[in-house]
Amino acid sequence: MTKRYWLVLLTYILMQISAFIGVPILMILGFEREQIPGVWTLFSFSVGFIIILLLLRQDMSNRHLSTERSSKSDAIVWSIAGIFMAFMAQYIAVLIEMSVFGIEPGSENTEMIVELAKATPALILVVAVIGPILEEIIFRMIIFGSLYKRFNFWIAAIISSVIFAAVHMDFEHLLVYTFMGIVFAFLYVKTKRIIVPIMAHVALNSFVMLVQVVFGERLMELQRKLDEMQGFIGGLF
Repeated sequence: MTKRYWLVLLTYILMQISAFIGVPILMILGFEREQIPGVWTLFSFSVGFIIILLLLRQDMSNRHLSTERSSKSDAIVWSIAGIFMAFMAQYIAVLIEMSVFGIEPGSENTEMIVELAKATPALILVVAVIGPILEEIIFRMIIFGSLYKRFNFWIAAIISSVIFAAVHMDFEHLLVYTFMGIVFAFLYVKTKRIIVPIMAHVALNSFVMLVQVVFGERLMELQRKLDEMQGFIGGLF
């Protein structure tokens, strides 16, 4: 692993643990308590994102030199296919969790992020765009890429995906994140373009944000009306 990759990993780690310093600072500055986690996450991820992009300037400038990359049209096709593959992997993992381990659907980690996004709407940008870009750079391009040079696909994909899952601190649904990580690793290997798993990951997270944050209340109201209508129709018969 190159020195700049180690610096990227260090930046990502510092970004993740910076809340221990940042949250008390925001409290002293008088920010509202419910907004503090979202505000600091937005700040730390934005700064970390800029630093990591600067560290990877060489990689970005040399990307056109690779002759193994898929064509742009293939990359678009696999980006779209990757969205459905990620949803399917998530669905299969949930079924396994329910049938084998008795784990009910629903992620506390996702619920927490949704609540933070509701308190700090700008956080949606981090969850939907910045976060997925950083995670694909860290877990697919760097960690998986480094392991793939020494091991076969499955060993590299599983190890990097388990690490990816563990970072989300939602151990009850470790299988869901692991399955998704394997799909993203496959997309990266298949196309040799990190932008492909990035696009699939961004689309997945954006969908969650749209459904649960942007249109969450409207969908709940619609569900309530449908339940009332069903009850009314049932009463007639």
